[in-house]
Amino acid sequence: MANFRTHLTGGFAVSGVLGLVTYKAGLVNADQFLMCVLAGTVGGLLPDIDSDNSTPIKMAFDLISLTSAFALIIHWRSELSLVSMILLWLAGYVFVRYGIFAVFTRLTVHRGIIHSVPYMLVLALALTSFNYYVLETSSIVSWFYGSFLFLGSMVHLGLDEAYSVDLLNQRLKRSSGTAMKFYKGSQRFYYLGLYAILMMFIFISPPFDPFLRKVSDPITWWLLKDSILPQVLTR
Repeated sequence: MANFRTHLTGGFAVSGVLGLVTYKAGLVNADQFLMCVLAGTVGGLLPDIDSDNSTPIKMAFDLISLTSAFALIIHWRSELSLVSMILLWLAGYVFVRYGIFAVFTRLTVHRGIIHSVPYMLVLALALTSFNYYVLETSSIVSWFYGSFLFLGSMVHLGLDEAYSVDLLNQRLKRSSGTAMKFYKGSQRFYYLGLYAILMMFIFISPPFDPFLRKVSDPITWWLLKDSILPQVLTR
C-alpha cells in the first residue's frame, strides 16, 4: 500500500489543482480555496485512521487531545485555581490521548470499515452538514468542502489499490480489492449500520440544487476558459 508521504502528496496535489480550477472559475474565493485544499489534503489521510501505528491517527489524536484538554480548562477557568487548571488539562489530555485512543484502536481493524467508500461519504456529508448548520456557511461552499474531503479520500483509496498491482510480475497482490470497497460480508452488520447513517446524512444534508446549478452554469466555465492562458497569448 502507499505510504504516508505518498498519500499526503497525492491528496494535496489533486485537491490543489482542482482547487485552483474552482477558484479561477469564480466558484470560491481565496479563503475558501485554501479550505478546499485543506479538506482535500486531510481527506487524503483519513482512511488510515484505522491503523494503530499510522501517522494520521497519531496526529489526529494528538490534536483532539490537546483541543479537548484546552476546552475543559476554558469551560471551568473561572472556578479553578491555576494548579487545578493544569491538573485538569493533564487529566483531559491523558484520558483522550491514551484512554480513548486505546479503545479506538481496539475496536478498529486496519482496512476495515473505515477504509471504505461509504465511510468516507459519511465523513464528507458530516463535514458538509457541520459547515452549513453549525458554522452557517452557504450550501454551495459547504458542498465544496465536503466534496474536496471525499475527493481526497478517493485519491487515498485509489493509490492503495494502485499499489496492490505488481506491474513487473503482472499480478495482483493479496491487498488488491481491500482498499476501495463498498461492503464486506464478515462485517455485514457494521455496514448495514453505516449505510443507515449514510442515508440519514443524505436526508439532512444541505440543499444540493444550488451547488449543482453553480457548477453547471455556462458562465462559470466561460470565466475559467478566459483565464486558462496568459492574456498576451489570448489576444
